Amino acid sequence: MTSRFTFGADEHIFVEVSEEMSLEAFFKTLSMTNAIREAGIDGITEICPANASFQIKFDPDVIHPDDLMTRLQQIEETAAQADPVLNTRIIEIPVYYQDPWTHETLMRFRERHQDPEATDIEYAARINGYDSVQDFIAAHSGAPWFVSMVGFVSGLPFLYQMVDRDRQIQVPKYLRPRTDTPRLTVGYGGCFSCVYSVRGAGGYQMFGVTPMPIYDPTQRTSYLSDFMVFFKPGDIVKWKPVDRAEYDRCLSEVEANTYQPRIRDVQFSLDDFNRDIDGTNAKLMEALYAG
Repeated sequence: MTSRFTFGADEHIFVEVSEEMSLEAFFKTLSMTNAIREAGIDGITEICPANASFQIKFDPDVIHPDDLMTRLQQIEETAAQADPVLNTRIIEIPVYYQDPWTHETLMRFRERHQDPEATDIEYAARINGYDSVQDFIAAHSGAPWFVSMVGFVSGLPFLYQMVDRDRQIQVPKYLRPRTDTPRLTVGYGGCFSCVYSVRGAGGYQMFGVTPMPIYDPTQRTSYLSDFMVFFKPGDIVKWKPVDRAEYDRCLSEVEANTYQPRIRDVQFSLDDFNRDIDGTNAKLMEALYAG
């Protein structure tokens, strides 16, 4: 997997690790951006990782673009030899699937959807071959997900399903984007799930909502006091289906500022995962719910 390096105007270098998303591409992107950050190269002002690529912003008055390009290509050679092991965390995120708020919203925008006669989750279940919405929810929430990047709007995570490629859920975005999406909507587009951190426009299919804030610029939320954005690339997420009563209970704790998400530190090996996907996922679940 050889990366493609290109200049972006006078202050950016864009590095495409792969043309398609995969955990291998994600790990290389993460390894390279971590190595660049640790190198402390004078002149680099920003490092922005994405699903299978990243972009570097730099000051050309501090470092010559050609010199920086050479340093990055040298780092790629070193990063390619690194063990694909990640010390990270696994997080449980409650989801109220088929909630009334996203349902009201999606019904307002049916003329922009591929199937105006079905809800988003009914459509997603059908085109992915599931017999029922409940079977689809079980598939969406049954295996963990990698946070491969954070962005588009502040705090919004893109999540990649940790299953065999032929079991991955795929759903197209709306034919035309909506002008409204409820805050904390759990959405889906292409092969990525996401959580809308703020209310606004969007084109991903809407499956439900979480009561758990993931972005707080005031940093008053207890678990966001250190940093306003909750997710970071490399996090592993387990969706937990909840009913209205459980959603309301979690929301009450959020409003009282006593809610604490379930989080456990874990070590993830890409080689172990590729050898035994379901076995690795089972161990991650054991770590999440141990103790």
